[in-house]
Amino acid sequence: MKFTLSWLKSHLDTSASLDEILYALTDLGLEVEEVQNPEETLGRFTIGYITAAEKHPDADKLRVCTVQTDEGERQIICGAPNARAGIRVVVAKPGDYVPGTDTTIQVGKIRGIESQGMMCSGRELEVSDDHEGIIELPEDAQVGQRYIDYAGLNDPMIYIKVTPNRPDALGVRGIARDLAARGLGTLLPLDVVPVPGAFPCPVSVTLAPEVADKACPHFIGRVIRGVTNGPSPDWLQRRLIAIGLRPISTLVDITNLFTFDLNRPLHVFDAAKVQGGLVVRSAQEGESLLALDGKTYALRPGMTVIADDAGVESLGGVMGGEASGCSEATTEAFLEAAFFDPILTATTGRALRINSDARYRFERGIDPAFTADGIELATRMILDLCGGEASDVVVAGAAPDTTRAYRLDPARVVSLVGMEIPEADQRATLQALGFTLDGDMATPPSWRPDVLGEADLIEEVARIASLTKLVGKPLLRGDAGVPGTILTPMQVRERAARRMLAALGYNECVTYSFIDRASAELFGGGADACRIENPISSEMTHMRPDLLPGLLAAAARNQARGFADLALFEVGPAFHGGEPGEQHLQAAGLLVGASARATPSPAAARWISTMPRPMPRQFCPPSARLPRCRSPARRRAGGIRAARARWRLGPRYCVCSARCTRRCCVQWM
Repeated sequence: MKFTLSWLKSHLDTSASLDEILYALTDLGLEVEEVQNPEETLGRFTIGYITAAEKHPDADKLRVCTVQTDEGERQIICGAPNARAGIRVVVAKPGDYVPGTDTTIQVGKIRGIESQGMMCSGRELEVSDDHEGIIELPEDAQVGQRYIDYAGLNDPMIYIKVTPNRPDALGVRGIARDLAARGLGTLLPLDVVPVPGAFPCPVSVTLAPEVADKACPHFIGRVIRGVTNGPSPDWLQRRLIAIGLRPISTLVDITNLFTFDLNRPLHVFDAAKVQGGLVVRSAQEGESLLALDGKTYALRPGMTVIADDAGVESLGGVMGGEASGCSEATTEAFLEAAFFDPILTATTGRALRINSDARYRFERGIDPAFTADGIELATRMILDLCGGEASDVVVAGAAPDTTRAYRLDPARVVSLVGMEIPEADQRATLQALGFTLDGDMATPPSWRPDVLGEADLIEEVARIASLTKLVGKPLLRGDAGVPGTILTPMQVRERAARRMLAALGYNECVTYSFIDRASAELFGGGADACRIENPISSEMTHMRPDLLPGLLAAAARNQARGFADLALFEVGPAFHGGEPGEQHLQAAGLLVGASARATPSPAAARWISTMPRPMPRQFCPPSARLPRCRSPARRRAGGIRAARARWRLGPRYCVCSARCTRRCCVQWM
């Protein structure tokens, strides 16, 4: 969302500085993405007066001009066809940066004659697309005055990031409302005075049954005849240019202004091109539309369209059609203001790949109660800028009822946010944002579809009060009832096992708890109670009865890739049945190759001896072999021999498991 500072101040009476406004916007949740200050690019250009202009002796199209500036007379060579004596121009002096050409002016010679500056065109200053000649200013322009001050261009442009839940902030007035609630000024009232109709509206409007309930429940229109649709005034063009829009004509520019100013998308038809009445209906199979962007779109059944007797004239809430569009020859316009369903509008836009400012707002949800006021305000501006007279208003349907109320509990601010805000301040904040308060019940305004519960009320109060005022408070264990030790004995053992094995030089593995049936049977598993009903692959059909299958598979993968010396461990659950008590936490280690001959360093042994109990009582010696272990290790010895052949492990290996009872194995849990 882009807007200028002066545009914001047309809704907000404030004395706050630009920096204060920028800080407040971000603090309110309207993150400032960028600020473009014309002072930085146009502040050095001044107004000059050409006192003399003579033909260059060595160039037919160049003129040697004597220009009076704030620093005295300068000689400037210019090739513009309108460079002549007696006009006021915009002068760039040596050292000035010209944004339109990306150059810095220097004193230089052109065909042997020195030039001490430059006289600029609109394109060179990036204030317009005109490049046919230099800018000519009226006689009231004072020599030496800064051009941005004279032209009213000293107006910073602010670009904010609006989250999808804040459609009201897609209009400048919604942004001003938030700032006023924060205390940075006063929100100026909108003067909505209905325009009396001078004649019956010649264009009828009908809502088809399939759209009246949801797709387009409310449609308002009126004809304005006798308009003069020429270029819009300078103030309106400057606002649109500042936010990146191209001025087209007064009628179109007014609708674009209302889209960004009041978050009220509008559309104007050339009433002379409308055949019969307008009907809002669903598109039919085989229909198409030549839109205002010059592209033809094949419509799908179910898309909301506005049609006349000749066919589809507009896509509801998305884009108008070329056939009924306004031009400078338009003398009779039909002004439309309607409410279109957000979901259907978004679906139509995505299907046709049309991104428009109207769609962007309708799909997020505009104010359904502002439709009538919006058309009255737009009618008044059209009459002021284009002349003419307005017809009676035609209305089809009614605005959807969005009334809802939620209980405001002042004490909830402390429990949900942790801020102490007086009840009077909470109520004043909500009223400043447009909420209606009746006792302890708060009714959100129609332009806030995102407020859907008590927590949202608290969020609005805290947002306006500023979450930066939150002060960190220490959590007192005694007051909160938190015990001194928060780890269970098993968690302490698990942590100790990991630290001890890491200190011995093992690398931790995290393998899947799912293995294939054959591997599970090698280690005493494979029962139906541990079978997975919906396995993700044929190699993950059973819960593992031991950690060793995963470690052996990991060792095999590493050996296949040239890593022959390995020291791996894992701490995790093993499953021996379907009941909770049949799941055990194990720790297992695996040494392969040269790692099996290594001994722990003295430093590691000393560190292990200092760890708190419960701790492993025995460590696996380098020469240990599981086949020497007695029951229950003997049962798994055969599994390891089979696994050794299956995974093609080298001859030198050592395995430690928590369930072994010999000295060669670690007893963990």
